[in-house]
Amino acid sequence: MSVGPGVGWGFVGTGGIARDVAGALDLAPGGRLAAVASRDADRARRFVPDGREDVAAYGSVEDMLADPGVDAVYVATTHPQHHAPAKAALLAGKAVLVEKPMTVSLAATRDLLETARERGVFLMEAYWTRFLPGTVALLDLLGRGEVGEVHGLHADFGFPAPDSLARFHDPAIGGGSLFDLGPYPVGLALTLFGTPSTVRVAGSLAPSGVDRQVALALGWDSGAVAALSTTMVARTPSRAWIEASEGWVEVGSPLPAAPGFTVHRTGPDGTEHVSEHDHSVAHGHRFMLEHVHECLAAGLTSSPLVTPRFSLDLATVVETAVRDLGVTRAAEFEGAN
Repeated sequence: MSVGPGVGWGFVGTGGIARDVAGALDLAPGGRLAAVASRDADRARRFVPDGREDVAAYGSVEDMLADPGVDAVYVATTHPQHHAPAKAALLAGKAVLVEKPMTVSLAATRDLLETARERGVFLMEAYWTRFLPGTVALLDLLGRGEVGEVHGLHADFGFPAPDSLARFHDPAIGGGSLFDLGPYPVGLALTLFGTPSTVRVAGSLAPSGVDRQVALALGWDSGAVAALSTTMVARTPSRAWIEASEGWVEVGSPLPAAPGFTVHRTGPDGTEHVSEHDHSVAHGHRFMLEHVHECLAAGLTSSPLVTPRFSLDLATVVETAVRDLGVTRAAEFEGAN
């Protein structure tokens, strides 16, 4: 890949998350917005910031991929529409960052990961929480053994989603709490413990067939366990707590933003010591983008932090829940169930 004055990004999709990431890109060294693609060319043009004549607007992904100024592609369409543009970009030799979940089926996620490996092209799931200062500090604290050996995790994310939020209720655009909210608690569990050995699921469905709420119990060969939940019908703390042999850590709300954490340590005399760690930041997606820029500059084809294994594990957990509950979803490509 030939990179000029910074990685030239082509965005696919013009929704709210794309605007958030575009704003963060302005603050992330090593990259710049080069192009935007949408099925509606006018919508793509409206996405381009005022005065940015250097940013091209396209009415198709194919036209954008033909632009030599596009080095990397960020896919921010609705969940069931991730696979097609991501695969087209990989086949065109463009690095790809794709919103989480990478796809809405294990088969489609595996297809993208295999395509990236076969082509030797960079691919990463946009699990931005992993790169936030709060997450980095939390993992550093746990890695130093500040609260002893970590044995368990409880994490949730949820809120009542009104009917007007179609993305939660319509299977055609990846509705349900699992696809939209699930990557955050599940992602934290995978970050802490790796590939689970067991996955147990309970939940309920909405009339449209998407999930209303899901509870997951994950287990690992090490003996670690995680209790995770998502909901689109109830308000939850949207936080986490991590249980360890010498204390516990509460991760602040909202869980995706990793704003900070509180450490509770138990001393030899049984006295509890509490310390607060504030890591709130604005435009948090910039840390993820900086990481991608560093990976590309180093010639990597995958991230050492949000790895292909992470994405495969996340897709496997979600697939198990979809099948056990009978969730209705939109298949993304031939071979997806």
